[in-house]
Amino acid sequence: MEKSEQMNAYEAFLKIVEVGTFTEAAKQLGYTQSAVSQIVQTLEQQLETQLVIRSRKGISLTPDGEQFLPYIQNISYAERELRKKKAEMEGLDTGLVKIGALSSVACNMLPKVIKQFKQLYPAVQFEIRQGEYTDIEQWIEEGSIDFGFVNEKANARLTKHFLSEDPLLAVLSPKSALANEDRLTLEMVAKEPLIVIDEGESNHALALFEAASIHPNRHYIVEEDFAAMALIEQQLGIAIMPSLMLERCPYEITTRPLQPEAYRQLYIAYKDFNILPIATRTFVTTLLETFAID
Repeated sequence: MEKSEQMNAYEAFLKIVEVGTFTEAAKQLGYTQSAVSQIVQTLEQQLETQLVIRSRKGISLTPDGEQFLPYIQNISYAERELRKKKAEMEGLDTGLVKIGALSSVACNMLPKVIKQFKQLYPAVQFEIRQGEYTDIEQWIEEGSIDFGFVNEKANARLTKHFLSEDPLLAVLSPKSALANEDRLTLEMVAKEPLIVIDEGESNHALALFEAASIHPNRHYIVEEDFAAMALIEQQLGIAIMPSLMLERCPYEITTRPLQPEAYRQLYIAYKDFNILPIATRTFVTTLLETFAID
């Protein structure tokens, strides 16, 4: 017997017990009397016993029917609650989306998408943990977040989707002599005190220098982008930073494109889409659609 048929059989049986006749039960359930009779017969066949006895006065439970009644009540209640919870989750009346994000993403990308999502699903809650690429991959692996923002070097065990490209820019003081240049080469940047932002095991700026076989003049390593900006404002050095980090910047700094142009690629990653919570799957789909990813 299919699960949906079992559900109908339990409800039909309980309705017959409640109202006392097949005719009234069929009317209230929206079935024909013969259909209700067949459903109950199927349940009796499954349980290998007779549950009810018909008479001119209505129906009465058999001794076995009396014994099975509380169990059928429990099953029917549990299935109603299960269907209710499934409907809630599919309608996203509840849910928690747990995300691992870079600081720049958490501040300048996610809020716009979350606002759009909350207009459709206002009851869904969000938990956002900020960290670097290495942290985020570890959180995904251990299951403390549902998905996170990573780069192209993310662990092959994770499923990842390309999201967007973010230009890498030279960030310097407007009082620097290099501010007079339209574009800056890596050789030009390498001669200045370099401020490196810790991005975990991989670093976009250092990867550019390594690929070009250039040795930069590293003077500072900081963990926060605002710390790097503060140093730059004081003319203590130069940094290579993603454009997204620089939105709504409160410091007196300026930027110049690199020559040749360079970008960081942003991906989202998770372990298995099918086991993500329904709210998270819906949000991931919204995120990818927002950035026009197939």
